[in-house]
Amino acid sequence: MSADLLDATFAALADPTRRAILNRLAAGEATVTELAEPFAMSQPAVSKHLRVLERAGLVTRGRDAQRRPCRLDARPLREAVAWLADYRDYWAESYARLDEVLAELTAGSRNERPDRREPQ
Repeated sequence: MSADLLDATFAALADPTRRAILNRLAAGEATVTELAEPFAMSQPAVSKHLRVLERAGLVTRGRDAQRRPCRLDARPLREAVAWLADYRDYWAESYARLDEVLAELTAGSRNERPDRREPQ
């Protein structure tokens, strides 16, 4: 995936309205009118969000007689997940190292505890 497309994907995902639109499209295609229903915004405002999603390759529009249904295209999301996977591995390794340090500290503190003796 090109850096420009990855940038466009993350920019599109940065907005909660666009994420909500993608969630809705994951359930199936919808028109702009149908997508605008749950939002307190005009259809032209929803169309602007759709254009951002289209530029990122996340949404395609078809033609069905008078209808222009929008569809989710999840391929850019797969590419973004692949890019993020490198960082998931980094954090997993970091947490594993932290677990080792904590285990060493816990074992060391057990060895340093004085024996509890009964009062005389």
